[in-house]
Order: sequence, then C-alpha cells, then structure tokens
Amino acid sequence: MIDRAVPAEEPRDAPPAPPVLWIALGLAGLVGVALLARLVAGGAPLAWDRAIMLALRVPGDPAQPVGPRWLHAALIDVTALGSGTVLTLVVAGTVGLLLVRRLWLTAALIAAATISGSIIAAQAKHWVGRPRPELVDHLVQVTGLSFPSGHATNSALVYLTLAGLVAQVADGRAVRSYIFVIAILLTGLIGVSRVYLGVHWPSDVLAGWCAGTGWAALWWWLGATLRRSLAR
Repeated sequence: MIDRAVPAEEPRDAPPAPPVLWIALGLAGLVGVALLARLVAGGAPLAWDRAIMLALRVPGDPAQPVGPRWLHAALIDVTALGSGTVLTLVVAGTVGLLLVRRLWLTAALIAAATISGSIIAAQAKHWVGRPRPELVDHLVQVTGLSFPSGHATNSALVYLTLAGLVAQVADGRAVRSYIFVIAILLTGLIGVSRVYLGVHWPSDVLAGWCAGTGWAALWWWLGATLRRSLAR
C-alpha cells in the first residue's frame, strides 16, 4: 500500500540537525528583539548607534557617505533586494517552482511562514514607535517608523526561511551549504545598506536580523517535525 500522506517527491526526513538547535536559535532571536525593544523604548539613540552612523559619513558633512561613488549606487541597488516588491516576487517564484515539482508541503510552509511573518513584522513597528534617525541625511526616500528595520526583518525572514525549508528538499550537503551562504550574504548586505543610507539605526537592523532569524529557525523546526509526523 502506498503512503500518500506526503507526495512521493516530498522528502519525509529533513537533513539531520538537532531540533533543539533550531528551537534555541528561534527563541534567542525573539528574546534578542525584545531586549533591543526595551533598550530603545525611551526614544533616545544608543551611543553605539550614533557612533556607527557617524563613522559612515564624511566628518563634518552628514550628507556625504564615506567610500567611492559606485558604493553608494551599489548599496541602493542592494537595499532594493529587501523591498516588499522584490521579496514578494522571490517568494511567489519559489512557491511556484515547488508546486510545479509537486513539493506541496514545502510550498505551503514557505507561504505560511513568509505571509504570517511579514504581517507581524509590520505591526511590530507600531508597538515600539521609534522614529527614523535624523542624525545624518537620508540617501533614499523613506516613510514610516524605524524599529525594527522592515528591510532587515523581512529579508532575514524570507531569505533564511527559504534557505532552511528549501534545504530540506535539496540533495547534497554542498547544495544546502550554498543556499545558506547566499541567504546569509543577502540578509547581511541588505541590513548594512539600510544603515549606510542613513534610514535606520544599527539597532533597528540588528533587531530585524534577530526577528527574521528567530522566525525562520522556528519554521525550519516546524517543517522537519511535520515531515516526520506525516511520514509516520
């Protein structure tokens, strides 16, 4: 008798990794966000926030970023990779590919994780209510509140969730490692670009990384748990 609980194409077991590691990483990320939110709740910028932002500008000229002209242009392009439009297209394209390959469970997990996470991330800004930094000039146009960084949160949430769940159906350790490296690099560069462009405090970005990583880790664990449960 053929077990149809999981399609034949859908792996029944995630790559071996301690479930406690995923749970610990998820909880650590969410606790990190809570601690940072408590630190910035007063509204005043942290000392290291100010120091990092000023270090990225020419001394005495808060409108002029350090580095060559091409770096400014490149980081504007990089920051777009964390925009809502690009992330939506990335998720839609990935889910579509998984559906074509009949990887129903993985597609459903990615859709559920990214949609629910983005909704919570949007509401989190209103819970803290931190305004955008005015210490240096903004090099791109922005609106809304600052904490946590939406680009940092959503890029970590989307790229790391995709990496974790797609790695569960990918063949070979080298392929899985490559997926994770690309996701981490994209997440890191997008967060750094927000500080360089002057539209977020470093603590906003750090909180976004913590939130997105924690959320992704919990969904990696959920995906692995569901595979084993449905297989049984």
